[in-house]
Amino acid sequence: MKQFLFVLRRPPHSGAFVQEMLDIVLTTAAFDQPASVLLLDDAVFHLKHGQQPADFGMKDTASIYRALEIYDVKHVYAELESLEERGLKPADLGLPVQTIYRKDIASLMRRHQVLFPG
Repeated sequence: MKQFLFVLRRPPHSGAFVQEMLDIVLTTAAFDQPASVLLLDDAVFHLKHGQQPADFGMKDTASIYRALEIYDVKHVYAELESLEERGLKPADLGLPVQTIYRKDIASLMRRHQVLFPG
């Protein structure tokens, strides 16, 4: 069985792309395909506590992230350096994540057969 890794880099509420990518993650997982998510760069803000996207007329994608567990998406990774560069720590996020060092990302990617860059 192929392992899927969805790599997100864009900030939350940056258009339909994030919503579409999360829909693909859930669809992949719904068909019992092992799916993981990697948050890099500004994508680490996707899980930050206290976002109010409705104030800006945007959809709340945080609720989709909470559904990942229901769909058996077991691994949500956040690059530690991306968090630190943005003044965040794992406790600032609405879901538990596995932090990963930048130097270890290539190894993580090699463990997956299908990569969805974003």
